[in-house]
Amino acid sequence: MAISITGIRPTGTPHLGNYLGMFRPALALAREHESLCFMADLHALIDVRDPDVLRARTREIAAVWLACGLDPERAALYRQSDVPAICEAVWLLSCVTAKGVLNRGHAYKAVVDANRLNGRDVDAGVSAGLFGYPLLMAADILVMDADFVPVGRDQRQHVEAAREIARAFNGAYGSVLREPTELVDDRLMTVPGLDGRKMSKSYGNVIPLMAEPDELRRCVMRIVTDSRRPEEPKDADGDTVFSLYREFAPAGDVEALRARYTAGGVGYAEAKQALFEVLEEQMRQPRARYRELMADPGEVERVLAAGAAVAAERARATLARMRAAVGL
Repeated sequence: MAISITGIRPTGTPHLGNYLGMFRPALALAREHESLCFMADLHALIDVRDPDVLRARTREIAAVWLACGLDPERAALYRQSDVPAICEAVWLLSCVTAKGVLNRGHAYKAVVDANRLNGRDVDAGVSAGLFGYPLLMAADILVMDADFVPVGRDQRQHVEAAREIARAFNGAYGSVLREPTELVDDRLMTVPGLDGRKMSKSYGNVIPLMAEPDELRRCVMRIVTDSRRPEEPKDADGDTVFSLYREFAPAGDVEALRARYTAGGVGYAEAKQALFEVLEEQMRQPRARYRELMADPGEVERVLAAGAAVAAERARATLARMRAAVGL
């Protein structure tokens, strides 16, 4: 059976962009394939320096996975740090990986570009962890022998780097590692936030996935729209409210609202109310389950321990092949 793998860094509260771009596609894959889902707490150490915050956010992400419908009997849910073979694999991979692969990493390039723009040394604020980010991500994927990695279009570089690193290792030592394939939903290349830019914690424009009704309504009503009056025709595909609505509402309702946008006769306040109602309907049950899980950390830890056992067994088998190949 094919293996899919998905990871998310516990660096903030999950939002609708995370759900549409990562959680939902991964949950769909988990119903069809053997799946591995993990909290990338080692990756988070690049940014998160408070251990209590890291532990709390990791538990929060795990609870979101389970609340959104992940079945731990079918998919292994685990903390990255609970699989020590990943870290040894990083070193073995680093010994065959060209520095140019790391130079092209999105996160590293973003910091370098910002430093140049502001007249700083290009490596100011660059840790070895940030620079080596693609190696750790490659190890996450390769040590699990994963076939598929669901990603947004703007994240496909990470899987391309993992594939390039696998080829470098195989080129040096023979056919040892499986080359992964990215699964990209082009429709979800960019999930718009409240201000129309990509929904991102760094922009402060997110709709929290598990927001209570009052907070959810406030967020939806803050979505930026243009000044067209209700009777004026509107561009549905260029509108943040409609773009989010079509991801959650039934197809018939989506087409009905699109027709009203095109013909005129719907105001943004009405459209926002429709979006709020469909989001509240979709998230009411997951939110209740999330509250239960957050109130019972023991249940979450039991699931994570079971998932770590599955992931660690897979990782040990791959690492054994890698060690034998290099002569260790």
